[in-house]
Amino acid sequence: MRKLQQFIDDQNVWRSIFNTAPITFPLSQAHVDDLGKSIDSKLSPENLHQDGERDYKEAIRIGNYLNDTLDELNAYCKQNRLQEPTVWEAW
Repeated sequence: MRKLQQFIDDQNVWRSIFNTAPITFPLSQAHVDDLGKSIDSKLSPENLHQDGERDYKEAIRIGNYLNDTLDELNAYCKQNRLQEPTVWEAW
């Protein structure tokens, strides 16, 4: 759950800027859905590769991190009887 916690911490930085309540454990279905949407968006090719500006190896590293984070989120969902988020861009 280390990568999931890191991802949530990063998301909470942005949420604090926009005065949005932080994501905390235990996760609600709404938080799971928000996290899934964020992962999906970050995995889209134009975001992952920053429209061709990001180095290929760096894009792969970040993509692997995001997919690992999604795996941890899905495992959390199974353990806590939550619905797994739909992430179309996952590998």
